[in-house]
Amino acid sequence: MDDLTQFIHCNVELNVSAPNERTVVAWTAAALRKIADQLEANEFDDGHHDVTDNSGRPIGTAYFDFSEGL
Repeated sequence: MDDLTQFIHCNVELNVSAPNERTVVAWTAAALRKIADQLEANEFDDGHHDVTDNSGRPIGTAYFDFSEGL
């Protein structure tokens, strides 16, 4: 019997605003690192999840669909 391959379908949509380009890039990168850390900690289930900045302000969503197949 073959082992099933694990799949993740992931969409991330962020809308980050900041006073200048350097700051908006840094804040966006921090949000993406936070999503990656949560994913590695198995904190996400299938579906949409709100994404917030470091102050708790909503800045977007992340969608995950975990599946397996051949």
